[in-house]
Amino acid sequence: MQAPPTKRKAINDFFQPSPKRSTTQSQLDASKTDDESVQLNHTSIPESTSVTGLTLHRDFVSSAEEPEILHFLNDPTRCSWRTDLSRRTMHFGGTYCLMPPKTQSGDQPSKPQVLQAPPMPVELGWLIQRMVDARVFPSDKRPQYCIINEYTGAQGISAHTENFQFEEPVVGLSLLSTCPIRFIELTRPFDGSVRSGKAGKADKTGKEVDVELPGRSLLVMNGESRWKWQHEILRSKRGRRDGWKRVSLTFRYKDEEKEMTRKIRSPRKAIVRQQLKA
Repeated sequence: MQAPPTKRKAINDFFQPSPKRSTTQSQLDASKTDDESVQLNHTSIPESTSVTGLTLHRDFVSSAEEPEILHFLNDPTRCSWRTDLSRRTMHFGGTYCLMPPKTQSGDQPSKPQVLQAPPMPVELGWLIQRMVDARVFPSDKRPQYCIINEYTGAQGISAHTENFQFEEPVVGLSLLSTCPIRFIELTRPFDGSVRSGKAGKADKTGKEVDVELPGRSLLVMNGESRWKWQHEILRSKRGRRDGWKRVSLTFRYKDEEKEMTRKIRSPRKAIVRQQLKA
């Protein structure tokens, strides 16, 4: 399925390319180079699902690698969680919008802050290389963007499609507890964001599919599953025992040259974005 044209004007339009990275790709690939760790699970066979274009790789990372990833994400000297949302999140690549704290007096909150996220870290280079070796991402389209979400208790995320500025596939690595993800079929590709309120207005066919995500699995969205289905983590404690926790890493690729051409052809949008940052 061909990617629909990009058109979102909501918060994710702030996701601009990062400044040129000082980290080279060779450094990323060299961050974990021992044969056993890099080659492990490259034979993972993707399982098809009832959602067109959606596949699941079980045990994409090992039980020994999972705590290594989590240790890195929770190391305050190397990573920083944002806590302005109901769940903890983290960004690598581009920029993100830090939401102002809610006021009890009802006063108008200050404008969101647009902050620069750090580039993709070398510590995740081996994981990206594994995805390339497994032909999840083409070697010339390695993901430059990653969003990490931590879900505990009854936390979830509303139904949405990933910003259409990003190409396919959209790839999610699930760590720790098993969690179902719900896919909702749309009548047509739709790029409305959750924050703008447009995602909830998408025309739906009424078809919903729940896919179980085991810990250490990799979910790959291509074709219709990427453009024509919303996905959602339900806000519910149902099936979640005490101590339940899921950490997800969502990897995305953007054609920076194509995006720059689009911005040059749409100077008005660039001006609006600049005004929002002021």
